[in-house]
Amino acid sequence: MEEKMEIMNILQNKQSLEHELQSLAYGSVEIREKDSNKYIYVHYREDGVALTKYVGEYSKELYNVVLNNSIKAKELKKQIREINKRLKQLNYTEEELPEKVEQNIDFVKRHLVDTIYKQAILEGVATTFADTESIIEGGKVNNMTSEDIMKIVNLKHAWEFILNKNVILSDTNFALLCEINKMVEEGFYYSAGKIRNVPVTISGTTWKPDLPIESIIKEELEQIFSKKLNDVDTAIELLLYIMKKQIFIDGNKRTAVIFSNHYLISRGKGIIVIPTELTEEFKDLLISYYEGKDKKEIKKFIKEKCYTSI
Repeated sequence: MEEKMEIMNILQNKQSLEHELQSLAYGSVEIREKDSNKYIYVHYREDGVALTKYVGEYSKELYNVVLNNSIKAKELKKQIREINKRLKQLNYTEEELPEKVEQNIDFVKRHLVDTIYKQAILEGVATTFADTESIIEGGKVNNMTSEDIMKIVNLKHAWEFILNKNVILSDTNFALLCEINKMVEEGFYYSAGKIRNVPVTISGTTWKPDLPIESIIKEELEQIFSKKLNDVDTAIELLLYIMKKQIFIDGNKRTAVIFSNHYLISRGKGIIVIPTELTEEFKDLLISYYEGKDKKEIKKFIKEKCYTSI
């Protein structure tokens, strides 16, 4: 059991390092000129394939960032190699994903822009579908705050994280929950991914959640998993529990959606996303749920209007 837990933690650490590596613009720098302007491109290799990526319009600051990223990338690759050695020592071999899970992952990837757009709207991010798509593809947008852009970028990273094969094969557990929140809140709070230790208030209600305690959260998550529910109902229970518990200082709804979908996708059972046109209705039901009312109604709402099977 201890060895299995070590492997799980190592795999999650490896995925975090790979995610950090993928987010860096690094490699051999090329400066191209067009219409008297200069632009920075980088050449690098990924899985043995030579790739080129556009970084941005030339500036000394950006040029130095790329150089520093290249140094950082070497260190990350070294750490990943060490992890691979340790996995080999533990006789770890990658499992194959069931066909239904692979189909589920493909479905989510095809609809990722739409999913992130809907999550952004739920969080009150001032964006459009077109702007969300542009941000996810690395383009520029106008009339959006840097904070809103960062929220969308963070959602992209968190979704890419859980859709990784190693992460999908991992348990939907407390450690994964914290890692998702860390990605969702990256750049906003130094305590991202850590249990909050200060009180919070919820807009629209006088109800206040208690301060979370790690041991109790783990126990309550196990209680949800041990219930004799089907996978969809379990995912809905996880979603609502994390939203109401307010485990983290911020990003609880975003974390809850991604965490519960990890559970669903890892079983090939579909995806839960709140449609943009139903955002206000969902928020009203959520407030009632926080206050201990209409528990059945919000669960029925999610199952009938927010869930898509594969």
